[in-house]
Amino acid sequence: MLIAKGLVRRYGQLVAVDHLDIEVAPGTCFGLLGPNGAGKTSTIGALVGLVRPDEGKVTLDGQEVSPSDHRVRARIGYVPQEIAIYEELDAKQNLRFFAGLYGISGPDADNRIAEALELAGLLNNADKPVRTFSGGMKRRLNLVAALLHKPHVLVMDEPTVGVDPQSRNAIFEAVERLVELGMTCVYTSHYMEEVERLCDRIAIMDHGKIVAQGTKSELEKLLPPERSMRLTFANEDLASVAASSLGRAGLKASREGNVVTTEFTDLGAALAAVGQACAASPPLEMHSQAPSLEEVFLHLTGKSLRD
Repeated sequence: MLIAKGLVRRYGQLVAVDHLDIEVAPGTCFGLLGPNGAGKTSTIGALVGLVRPDEGKVTLDGQEVSPSDHRVRARIGYVPQEIAIYEELDAKQNLRFFAGLYGISGPDADNRIAEALELAGLLNNADKPVRTFSGGMKRRLNLVAALLHKPHVLVMDEPTVGVDPQSRNAIFEAVERLVELGMTCVYTSHYMEEVERLCDRIAIMDHGKIVAQGTKSELEKLLPPERSMRLTFANEDLASVAASSLGRAGLKASREGNVVTTEFTDLGAALAAVGQACAASPPLEMHSQAPSLEEVFLHLTGKSLRD
């Protein structure tokens, strides 16, 4: 279990991490979701033992994670936001260099390097200089370099920044495979679709604080119960009749042109009411958007994830 308790990280008068508490269960992927400047990278620095927090502490299976305890830190793999590989070396040489830093050599290193290249989808590019790689290929190599020492926990700080869709999906598949194999992962991002896909539990972070955390469904329950549905009709007259009928059925309904918007708290009841009220002239289209983490963040902080 990776636990951060009462974590505080200051830079002068700026409080980058403000009394943060998180717990990451073994074999799960935990997401830190927040805009740039929310404090995610400062949190990661403390989680992996690069910096000592000003207050609070981080423990891994009961042992404190700190810059001075290399035995505990050796159980953690870290994928930094900035790519940390050597451009003039090829992929295999890069991995051999990092394996050597961990004291891994000989046939053991050969096997681990082959596994890493396979996971990254770079076996056919193993002998090519990294400077010839695309940004996505470099990101994938950056990720697997953190796995050579077989860590218990893998911490990734925005590992898909600036990558093409194909490499982004390859990174997702690699993370999913690692979790299936029992790896504990921490994943930071300001892209809600990434943490929605990858993470079992998610913490929403803003201005150094955790404003909410839980599973995706638990976070969505923080939204107000009212949802909306858009109904598109063939013409304005039909839309006007439908809006009046829905109002008589007890639903709030407004019309703009040939589109009617109605609010509801129970989707099943709303669909039944729409079916009854619009039986004579059904809508051409019906659209109700499912709750999203973007909406949760906007509701909790008053701003978009991209702000």
